[in-house]
Amino acid sequence: MDIFHALTLLGGLSLFLFGMSLMGQALERRAGGQLRTLLEKMTTGKLAGLLTGIGVTAVIQSSSATTVMVVGFVNSGLMTLKQAINIIMGANIGTTVTAWVLSLAGIDGGNIFVQLLKPSSFTPVLAFWGIILYLFVKDARKKDTGMILLGFATLMFGMESMTEAVSGLRDVPAFQQMFILFTNPVLGVLAGAVLTAVIQSSSASVGILQALAATGQVSYGAAIPIIMGQNIGTCVTAMLSSVGANKNAKRAALVHLSFNIIGTAVWLAAFCLCRALVNPALLNEGVTRVGIAAAHSVFNVLCTLLMLPLSGFLERLVTLLVPDDRQPEQFSELDERLFATPSIALERCGHVAADMAETAAKSLEEALSCLRRYSRETAARVREREEKTDHYEDILGTYLVNLSTQPISGADSREAAKLLKIIGDFERIADHAVNLVESAEELQDKGLHLTEAALGELAVLSEAVGEILDLALAAFLQGDLESASLVEPLEQVVDQLKEQLRTRHILRLQKGECTIDVGFAWLDLLTDLERTADHCSNIAGCVIDAAHENMNLHQSLQDVRSGSEEFRRRYREYTSKYALP
Repeated sequence: MDIFHALTLLGGLSLFLFGMSLMGQALERRAGGQLRTLLEKMTTGKLAGLLTGIGVTAVIQSSSATTVMVVGFVNSGLMTLKQAINIIMGANIGTTVTAWVLSLAGIDGGNIFVQLLKPSSFTPVLAFWGIILYLFVKDARKKDTGMILLGFATLMFGMESMTEAVSGLRDVPAFQQMFILFTNPVLGVLAGAVLTAVIQSSSASVGILQALAATGQVSYGAAIPIIMGQNIGTCVTAMLSSVGANKNAKRAALVHLSFNIIGTAVWLAAFCLCRALVNPALLNEGVTRVGIAAAHSVFNVLCTLLMLPLSGFLERLVTLLVPDDRQPEQFSELDERLFATPSIALERCGHVAADMAETAAKSLEEALSCLRRYSRETAARVREREEKTDHYEDILGTYLVNLSTQPISGADSREAAKLLKIIGDFERIADHAVNLVESAEELQDKGLHLTEAALGELAVLSEAVGEILDLALAAFLQGDLESASLVEPLEQVVDQLKEQLRTRHILRLQKGECTIDVGFAWLDLLTDLERTADHCSNIAGCVIDAAHENMNLHQSLQDVRSGSEEFRRRYREYTSKYALP
């Protein structure tokens, strides 16, 4: 093997790993909604969790990615440790699919139908179809399908390049001696673990082993311990992902490691015992690609059969290794580990944004009650909620911006943009709630009082703003387009009420029925209430935009205002409903 073969091997390995990564990312984007549905339907039952792990890993082609995803789910409170254990076990079986696909490259035979099953026969067709979808089709889902096909083609081309590069090693004595050395089971396990830990993918390391098997110098006796070690090496990714996570997330990563170490130890002992007592002739024969795929599957199925009844033991073991603190630990809903599954990360953003929306709405509701009857306790709660919405906006905004840099679908990108716009409006609503409280405090501290007429007018405006906030909240939380369509005509009525109340205030000033000091507070109240209605209008507009896959808010609002008879009818109804006394 000369320098040129080494370079070909390096290039083939690079293409193989890149193709696997490319295909996995595109598969996750393409199946993002299905992954979310799987998660929602998952139960605490062992079989359901096991099948979920198999299904998700078969889709995204990586047990490491599935386990990292699970660590993020546990850290975010989406999943219990008990559910995570079953999914991790299923992931070990799901990851064997890749080896079976790669084994197709070893098909041999003169029959044309057999030849058509070889990747070298159908991969060029897949690559051609993939590049057409990726370059010339605008639909995002079809582009992802094209990326999947291109990733698979790149992966298989890399596999063939590696096989070709190492083919000359069959005549190299040192290479033969190396794999004779790996017939020592402990050394084989260590080699498999180290290789997989370095490239952080058991599927990829199995693929490399299959390429080396093409030389005919790798025996079953050497390959089986290496395959066992690969299961341990793949745990490195999950262990790294658990750094900085909460205790249950650390336990989930430790479950993955414990499961594979215990399974490997038990079946390695059985393997050594079988070899010592029986020494089957098969162990000295050269392993094939199909043989490696079969050994990989059988080993992982055996590990799962061994450990599935012991899932309770695993849970107690990792709880003992990572004990609870005296203080209960809070999980972090927005965990960057969820970036591995952007659709689910976005769903968590929606939950946090909903909490923020309800907090902002509650702050305004209590601020309005403060205008009617001032209370220091209520004012303190309004300020506390406003600080909470500030915190929500900070963490959500940062998380959504970082999430938007990930490879996400067009629909998820629009949803992220909608949330980014809307959280700013809810934060400003909470700010206006504090402003209303400050105006109430100013009147209280200075011993000033609104006239009976002003109190009646303020009650009308407050009720209108309360209704518009309820409509905007329903539009956002429930995706209610009917409620969203009612916001704009009511917002126009609020604008009209503000101008009427300013005019009435000026008339009271001219008649000496009101003082200048009260007037300043009065104008501040009107401004904060009117601007709250503006933010509700923005929220409803964003909901309508997202439903129509259009993020041009100003144009949407203009279309609503200049629109149908329905808008004018609603405007007349609200004008009548909130007519001043």
